[in-house]
Amino acid sequence: MKKVLILGGTRFFGKRLVQYLLQEGKSEITVATRGNTPLPFGEEVRHLIVDREVEEQLRAAAEKEEWDIVYDNICYSPDAAMDAVKLFDGRTKKYVFTSSLSVYDVGVKDAMEEEDFDPSTYGIQHGRHDRFTYQEGKRQAEAVFMQQASFPVVCVRFPIVLGTDDYTKRLHFHVDRIKEGRPIGLPNLNARMGFIHSEEAARFLAWAGASSITGPVNAASQNTISIGELMELIESKTGQKAMLTKDTEEDAASPFGVEASWYMNTNTAAEAGFEFDNLNDWLPKLVDQLALN
Repeated sequence: MKKVLILGGTRFFGKRLVQYLLQEGKSEITVATRGNTPLPFGEEVRHLIVDREVEEQLRAAAEKEEWDIVYDNICYSPDAAMDAVKLFDGRTKKYVFTSSLSVYDVGVKDAMEEEDFDPSTYGIQHGRHDRFTYQEGKRQAEAVFMQQASFPVVCVRFPIVLGTDDYTKRLHFHVDRIKEGRPIGLPNLNARMGFIHSEEAARFLAWAGASSITGPVNAASQNTISIGELMELIESKTGQKAMLTKDTEEDAASPFGVEASWYMNTNTAAEAGFEFDNLNDWLPKLVDQLALN
């Protein structure tokens, strides 16, 4: 049995990852969280109360075992990454860091490739997550892992993750506002985006941990959808017409309100053996589920 540590695993795709690994039956799983959310896995999973941002607490988790795989879903700064690099030195065979599409600037090009942001040459700063934007925090964390880690690291770059269990309710926002006849602020209906389902994200993380892949890797469902097409899909499922505006004031602003297309090329992962789901197979079903609520 592989000894697996998951930093952050009680919500959304972190929770899905635990469920996937339990179903697979090949791992002894330890989940480290701050304890704010009850762990829904019973005695099958060991739970450690750990504040990821406090070095001594992270040290206690690191020193519990010699880990085969560490999954880090809650690292948002260079200092947090430096803690991990130091504390897991000699204590893990593989480190899977959940990064983001956000490391890429919007509108630079279509189908962003891994080399479009190279963390191995990026200048490292110091600070915790409150000092950086989300984008810069993820860039900095990648840079630390790629330049300083003594153990193999894969930086998984996810797009926006969707699912019925998305606690940020980004797709729910659009479905609910269209059902209620409320405006949605969108600057560019022609902008294309990629997504990944929370179940697929969990499956990808499990694969990334077990495979030999290292370095930055993009992960998203096959195909993209324009924001306009997504609004039409929601209209078809709700029977309501969307009230769309270019007004992007905070109340009405869409979480998908990008100025230009923003999606990734996933050939690296596909060529390494991962089979992505097709966006067109699951997104209409998900919208259906949300429209019925």
